[in-house]
Amino acid sequence: RERTMKTSLVFLLCLSFLPGFSQGRVVGEDEAGFAECNVFFPGQVPPEGFTEPFHVKICQQYNKEPRFATLYSTKDKIPLYSAFKYTKPAQSVEESWLVEPQIDDPENDLHEMVHEADIVGTVASLGANQALTSDYVGSGYERGLLNPSLLNEEDFQMATYTLTNAVPLSPSLSKSWHRDIGRVVEQALVPHCTKKDHLYLLAGAIPSNVQVKGKVTVPETLWLAACCDAPEGWSLGLVKKMNDENSLEDLTVGELEKQLLAGVHLFKGSCGEDYQSQEKTEAILQAVSQIRSGEQEGTSDNQEAKESGLVRKVAGIIATPFIKLLELLIYVFVELVKFVFYFLWLVIKWVGGTVLDGVYSLWNGVVSYLKAISMVLISIPYDVGRVIVNIFLGFLEIVQDVASLTYRILRIPVGFVLHLAAFPYHSICAIPSVLKDLATGIGGTFSLVIDATAALLHGFYYLAGHIVKRFVPKGSSDD
Repeated sequence: RERTMKTSLVFLLCLSFLPGFSQGRVVGEDEAGFAECNVFFPGQVPPEGFTEPFHVKICQQYNKEPRFATLYSTKDKIPLYSAFKYTKPAQSVEESWLVEPQIDDPENDLHEMVHEADIVGTVASLGANQALTSDYVGSGYERGLLNPSLLNEEDFQMATYTLTNAVPLSPSLSKSWHRDIGRVVEQALVPHCTKKDHLYLLAGAIPSNVQVKGKVTVPETLWLAACCDAPEGWSLGLVKKMNDENSLEDLTVGELEKQLLAGVHLFKGSCGEDYQSQEKTEAILQAVSQIRSGEQEGTSDNQEAKESGLVRKVAGIIATPFIKLLELLIYVFVELVKFVFYFLWLVIKWVGGTVLDGVYSLWNGVVSYLKAISMVLISIPYDVGRVIVNIFLGFLEIVQDVASLTYRILRIPVGFVLHLAAFPYHSICAIPSVLKDLATGIGGTFSLVIDATAALLHGFYYLAGHIVKRFVPKGSSDD
């Protein structure tokens, strides 16, 4: 996984040096509609009714700008429709076909369209959900664009050359489809839409039961739906059958929707189909009829040329085996060249991966070494500070022990001397108190003796009086 990420990183760095590159962002399920590509629908509302789980919404981009929107079927491996606007056509650019990696591998780190040969071996299950260039080689079909490049300016043309915008068409049908759509849009639709930037186009395909190499479904019908979302607006549908390359049927959008999936609505409010300008519609249908008539005349004129070329056809039939052999040799040569370039790419990728692994390991070693050195340098002042603090704390403990011992030694004699010095003071100061107590005691004793003698005499007096009263007669007493 790590090696794959490194390879993808190298590839992205290589892409960054290109002047521009296409992007086809797969729109997430949590995003509304086609995200930033909603601008290619009237009212920014995409068609309704395409709800199958194998339908994938893609916002096709180029130079980081949205160019058109595509609904892709991973079951049929073809687009069901592409939504776009008409831009001023530019000179045709060289074809450069791209694929979308995230359709096959949603967890892939590549978020843009890339060339198929550049991602072989780096994208899981490449081609499982989308068509590849190899599916068209030798099949008799070519990659027909639903959104024709000829209706777009240069940047838009570059964005259209993606296999998510291509369906299998015979060379003659592909040419007829692009010719008819180009003429109808430029000669019938654009002149009758007052606001050119309000002309919305939907080009789509109805899948059939025929498949190319048992993988890519061939369309049964090609269709175009147009909406002029402006005052005096209108809408129109066109259908081309695969079995008749000169067919071009015009019909209403409602009639076109009935030929698609049940419940499909292509434009919001049917683009005012119920109240569209009748004059505009008739003028557009007349222009389409003239284009169709011109094509039929061209077909009848060519019939004579075809009959006159019978000899060339016979010669062509005779030469066909040799041409097929030449095509086979060319195909083998091209595949051999592709194999050589792919082998060189693998070698470069392996060398690049080895170099990146070495640089990565060297970087990890340098970072680990610098980290270890930094930790040692940081720990030195910390350790020195810790030693100084321990020495200082030890010195304080020694001072504390000496002070404590000195105190314990001096505490006994100092107390004794203090008590001894205080003895005379306490003794002399106690003499007045002792004398006072002695005087108080002596005085109390004398007072007690006196009180006792008085009490005794009073007792004798009371007793003598009582005796006299009892034994001495009262008369004698009176005498």
